[in-house]
Amino acid sequence: MKEKKIILTGDRPTGCLHIGHYVGSLRRRVELQDNPEYARRFVFIADAQALTDNIENPEKVRQNVIEVALDYLGAGLDPEKNTIFIQSQIPELTELTFYYMDMVTVARLQRNPTVKTEIQMRNFESSIPVGFFTYPISQAADITAFKATTVPVGEDQEPMLEQTREIVRHFNYIYGDTLVEPNILLPDSEASRRLPGTDGKAKMSKSLGNCIYLSDTEEDVNKKVKGMYTDPTHLKVSDPGKLEGNTVFTYLDAFCKPEHFERYWKDYTNLDELKAHYTRGGLGDVKVKKFLTAILQEVLTPIRERRKMYEKDIPSVYEMLKKGSESARETAAQTLDEVRRAMKINYFDDMDLIREQAKKYAQK
Repeated sequence: MKEKKIILTGDRPTGCLHIGHYVGSLRRRVELQDNPEYARRFVFIADAQALTDNIENPEKVRQNVIEVALDYLGAGLDPEKNTIFIQSQIPELTELTFYYMDMVTVARLQRNPTVKTEIQMRNFESSIPVGFFTYPISQAADITAFKATTVPVGEDQEPMLEQTREIVRHFNYIYGDTLVEPNILLPDSEASRRLPGTDGKAKMSKSLGNCIYLSDTEEDVNKKVKGMYTDPTHLKVSDPGKLEGNTVFTYLDAFCKPEHFERYWKDYTNLDELKAHYTRGGLGDVKVKKFLTAILQEVLTPIRERRKMYEKDIPSVYEMLKKGSESARETAAQTLDEVRRAMKINYFDDMDLIREQAKKYAQK
């Protein structure tokens, strides 16, 4: 019988989730929650990780935990099918992180391209908080605590997954087959793997203010798409347009389906036809943006409406998070117990050790 897979994925609560999160991972999580291949699905709010670069502003993290939870529920994650929990409520993760730190060198962390990029974005330079510097190790603890086989994330997280795999291999080599090596599950399309910001910058980021949030109003979405970066050389409708670096078409690659043309723009049957017209000239950016707006509103309206429904009963959302955290902790505690036994630091449970040493010292 084929062994079932386990999903683990999460987000930092430093603000509301945006459509980059949605196409990068969240959409896939919703799709997989009914897939029988997966035995369990763990989705967590990484508040402890968020504190590594927000330690002086804990209220920001505290307030955004509920925002991320509401975005999860609004996007369609079902708490009956997913164990949704808060990272800091699972102390076993901290202990696992501590043990894994002995298996990773400073030089190895310094080579991690994701860590390098994040350090540059935050202007840490030489004043890097140790917790932030070591968060790839913390992520390894998150993943292995639940024996996750599958981690649905964007391609920028691949270096983090490789770090986890290295730790798993190192641990299992020393202590025996205990931990599970995870695989990354990337979005289907290239555009979804790293959605750019509305300003054309390489990455959609809350700090850069170039996001379309899942909770944005209809008016917000309209305004943001109207101001979206396109081809700066496409000055007249008659001018040929460029697709490369054109944010509007990148978003269409991530969101557009053939049925959208039937609903919103019957002049074309698919995205390739639209692209061909734009590149040869005779098609203005305004029309293309109007089409993209219609698609995004179709995606975001049900998310927005579900979110508003859950906003009416915040205590029940916290109760859901509490139950999820309790369930997640049971699983993490079981893994930690196995890790302790493998490392031979389960002193009080190891009756053979106690008997052996009692016999040894009785003979003296």
